Amino acid sequence: MATANAKKTTTEDLAKQIETLKGDLVDLTEMMGKVGKNKGQQIAQSARETGEAQLAKVQHGAERAVHKADDFVNEKPAMALGIAAGIGFLVGMTASRR
Repeated sequence: MATANAKKTTTEDLAKQIETLKGDLVDLTEMMGKVGKNKGQQIAQSARETGEAQLAKVQHGAERAVHKADDFVNEKPAMALGIAAGIGFLVGMTASRR
């Protein structure tokens, strides 16, 4: 009888350990989901910051180009008009071939 009682106790202990393990797995799964979500948010924030910095650079470069073009037109209006006419002619020729 002592052997049967020892097996019963061992089986009950094993069942309790399995239930504890199931609970731990559920907790671990939830924790991994939270970590993944947080990591995804960090990556998105980093990408947004990088994009904003690049956009600011491009905007600054475009503003400088506009100022340079404006200065060029003010300094050499005849040449600017000639260049504009040439570009217009080329665009017209390209568009008429289609």
